[in-house]
Amino acid sequence: MKRKLQCIFFACLMCLSATLQAQFKNGKQKQGDLGNGTFLNPVMGGDYPDPSIMRDGKDYYMVHSAFDYLPALTVFHSIDLVNWQPISSALTTYLGSGWAPDICKYNDQFLIYFTVAGKGNFVVTAKSPYGPWSNPVDLKIGGIDPCHIVDEAGQRWLFLSGGTRVKLAADGLSVITGTSEKVYEGWVFPKEFESDGFNLEGPKLKKIGNYYYMISAEGGTAGPPQSHMAVVARAKSLDGPWENAPNNPLVHTYKDSDKWWAKGHGSLIDAPDGKWWIVYHAYENGFIGSGRQTLLEPVEITKDGWLKAPTGSAVQLPVKKPVKSQIIVQPYAHLNEFRIGLEWKFYKKYNAERTSFNDGVLTLKAQGKTPQESAPLLFVTNAHSYEISAKIEIDSSTVAGLILFYNSDFYVGTGFDTNKRYRWRKGTVRGTWPNNGQQTVWLKIRNINHIITGYYSYDGINWEKEIWGMDISGYHHNTLYDFVSVLPGLFAYGNGEAKFSHFAFKVLDK
Repeated sequence: MKRKLQCIFFACLMCLSATLQAQFKNGKQKQGDLGNGTFLNPVMGGDYPDPSIMRDGKDYYMVHSAFDYLPALTVFHSIDLVNWQPISSALTTYLGSGWAPDICKYNDQFLIYFTVAGKGNFVVTAKSPYGPWSNPVDLKIGGIDPCHIVDEAGQRWLFLSGGTRVKLAADGLSVITGTSEKVYEGWVFPKEFESDGFNLEGPKLKKIGNYYYMISAEGGTAGPPQSHMAVVARAKSLDGPWENAPNNPLVHTYKDSDKWWAKGHGSLIDAPDGKWWIVYHAYENGFIGSGRQTLLEPVEITKDGWLKAPTGSAVQLPVKKPVKSQIIVQPYAHLNEFRIGLEWKFYKKYNAERTSFNDGVLTLKAQGKTPQESAPLLFVTNAHSYEISAKIEIDSSTVAGLILFYNSDFYVGTGFDTNKRYRWRKGTVRGTWPNNGQQTVWLKIRNINHIITGYYSYDGINWEKEIWGMDISGYHHNTLYDFVSVLPGLFAYGNGEAKFSHFAFKVLDK
């Protein structure tokens, strides 16, 4: 009887496993905490690239590349490594495209080091990760992807791309020498790997036992599905010599059929139980336009002191949470509160006086002469299918509407002034219709697996579908460059203002 029950249990378990694999392969569960003590990647869905993570007691903090959005360098907090909530933004001034930050704590000070494309590396500081954060300090050093680490003698270092490092001053706010030294050559990956180049970058260092472990990114962050990777090297001193892991790469996409492409740029983090994990970014197969999403995997330390992570389909199945918690974060719960700098960000130009929010109405002052010049207000999503809608009220000198924004050259949108309704495609007006003096219009954009359709209504009840037929599946880095993603949002340009109310974001994934 006991053997029979064991067989029945095993059969049920196999059926459940097959069901779960089919369900997760089809993308029915989008992300994060499953509510049963397990989670499913991604832990942060949407464009959250180049993750850097730290632990301060029982609290975890993570930051990502800012690129061209403000407020920037949003700090996320978690107590379980799975559920993340935004708590502050460290940068309100546009310096340029912000890349690959590193968040750390030294003594009682929190620091975020980051790169500005073409300008070098900067740092901001705060007494609390909740802010306020200092003005950015220019370190006057080249390279990209900084990582702060302290050696056994207490000397502070900044490791950078290309296997280089610079010595920091005692306060961490300047470098002692203006030139970097090379200490690591990287791992030469097999020629059969389809890559975007060697591109040794993104160093993240941790001291575990007697060794410093350096996780580096190689192969290029986009390009072919198998291009990107995270490789491991270790040394007993930050001076080296650095020994490459015999089982490299630690994280990599091996098959084009895998759910996650171009996996890489990893950062190690320990849980309170002493076990180690890695966060890294990856594109979702078929939805590159959603950007590089943040994934979490357990890491095993082998008997010979190397790191080992799961590969292939194991990444696509539920994993036991690192830390038990009752908190489950709903990613879009606060969107209609218009929390600028947390869920919502402007494109390049930030002015706190442009917005006010009262009684469910966002008032947005218009600027510029086009949607891209208006610095559209945007948010992140990884939904395959969704719709955004809002009631919009304008004055006679404003054009306002909804937008799906990739960059200043490529976006789609719908909007109106008192004379006309407009449709934008590829960053230009590609259709107009009479508006007959209407100052209040309900607008809706629907994205169904990259196919875009627009709707309008004059009462919020009876909707008219417009003939759009747009396909934005090519709105991603491999075709358009820029390393960014398609972000939904709002815009207002001209000389007046627009009022947005009844804003709704609805996920339509099946």
